[in-house]
Amino acid sequence: MLSASDAAEVAAHHVTEMTGRSTEGVVGIKRSDDGWSVTVEVVETQRIPDSADILATYEVEVDADGELVSYRRVGRYLRGQVERK
Repeated sequence: MLSASDAAEVAAHHVTEMTGRSTEGVVGIKRSDDGWSVTVEVVETQRIPDSADILATYEVEVDADGELVSYRRVGRYLRGQVERK
């Protein structure tokens, strides 16, 4: 089984490969029965100034060997936008 840090790195790589966009980082990770669920933040659109960038979060499932099982975009927002609850 992959370690959490390895799963995060592999998931970010998969998102970059699938979307062609650069990742900002991993914002969540959870172990599942047969792998990992990783939430990765991606720069969808770069703007000037950077505070106007559009970011997205992707939920990525990788198996115990680091192979991509699934990924999907779960949200988009402006950089610095505060989440409301």
